[in-house]
Amino acid sequence: MVTKFRFQFKGFYLTALLAVALITTTPAHGVIVKTPSRPELSTNQQSANTSGVAAELRRAASLLQSGKADEAEPILRRVIAAAPANPDAHNLLGTILDQRGQFKEAEQEYRAALRINPRLLGALANLGVLLARTSRSQEAIQAFESVLQRSPNHPQATLNLGLQYVARGDYVRAVPLLKRASELGLDSYEVRYNLGVSSYNLKQYDQADIALELASTFSPNSADPLYYLGLVAWARGQDERAGELWERAATLRPDFPAAHFMMGEVLNKHRRFDAARTFYERALKQDPTKAIYYFRLGGVLIEQGQFNLALGVFVEAAKRFPEMSEAHYFVGLAARGTGDFDLTQTELELSLVRQPDNADALALLGAVKADRSDYAKAEPLLRRAIAIDNKHFNANHDLGSLFLRTQRYSEAVPFLRNAASINPDHPDVHYKLFLALSRLKRTTEAEQEFTIFKRLENGENAGRPVVDATAPPPPH
Repeated sequence: MVTKFRFQFKGFYLTALLAVALITTTPAHGVIVKTPSRPELSTNQQSANTSGVAAELRRAASLLQSGKADEAEPILRRVIAAAPANPDAHNLLGTILDQRGQFKEAEQEYRAALRINPRLLGALANLGVLLARTSRSQEAIQAFESVLQRSPNHPQATLNLGLQYVARGDYVRAVPLLKRASELGLDSYEVRYNLGVSSYNLKQYDQADIALELASTFSPNSADPLYYLGLVAWARGQDERAGELWERAATLRPDFPAAHFMMGEVLNKHRRFDAARTFYERALKQDPTKAIYYFRLGGVLIEQGQFNLALGVFVEAAKRFPEMSEAHYFVGLAARGTGDFDLTQTELELSLVRQPDNADALALLGAVKADRSDYAKAEPLLRRAIAIDNKHFNANHDLGSLFLRTQRYSEAVPFLRNAASINPDHPDVHYKLFLALSRLKRTTEAEQEFTIFKRLENGENAGRPVVDATAPPPPH
């Protein structure tokens, strides 16, 4: 079913349950480019070798370039047996072994070539590729940098060094290298896509747009550029365009959890919870390893008042991520909605064991204690939450409410006022301020708060309770 991302921006109150998070887990397409496999014999080597050996080398290189590695290998082994000090033969044999995944043997051949001729750039560049493939990123970077020190315009080393920096998340170094690779004739989908991803992460949105559009031109059926174009549009506040781009990405690749998740984000932001739920469920089914997928799905279920369903989602998250403080916090949040206060308290305490400065868990546990009239334990919990985050709405609201209940009216007022400054459209805060100020005989101020309360209660923009939750950063 196609979801039309068309929004009416008239008169709705945008409040997300959780802080918006961008899922950028789609890996950049890093393609390791091999140095062309041609023997590059020096004058001394040519004079040292018989014409027959030189001819065999050229024949092996031609076969290798034609994809006939099995025919090239025995020729190269004969050359090495006849002329073991020939670096090109070792380099070409290393290339064959490398292509077969015989990395240890290939590395030995590349290093043999470099021992014989340390200035053989082809062998050094190929060694860098092998090091990158075998997850030795720092060594690979050193190899590619050595190539570029000797040959600044080496196209393959330029691109491969850029790709290594993309893989590391060092986008500042990656961008100029990828641009240079394009200028040196290696313009391709991989170059433009990685340039777009790097530019997006550097918040260079104009450059990211251009690069990703070009990547889509190179590969019209690739979903990844559309996904990142959606992230660029989202970062610019272009929600409708972002949703349409992610929808196109998911059409090209139905099993694309990050795209489905971000479609859920757009719909959630615009309070279309039923539709958002569908996409969050799809993302979670496709990739159950992302904690934030559970949190968002549970969040929209809470928005819909379906606390039992939300509790099931959060319990599953806590089982999968038992050491994550937020997972236990959300179980406690949903359990409170179901009326299971014992489970609420247990899970919030587990959350605080894992993260003692979790202001959300402290505030919610304090609220539960207050609900149970355990004011002596509730007050310090709420104060700790405010000390960590003095802009925490629920902690200020609940501590002010506690003081109101216990007739500590003068202490209630500053916390309720702080809550009102954080969320001025919440009617309950103004009503409680009216009560506290009335008890303190501050009649004029009390009347002002009551007037605000009535306006909000009867108006279109009546405030909604703010859920005291923020999502953790998305996994990378």
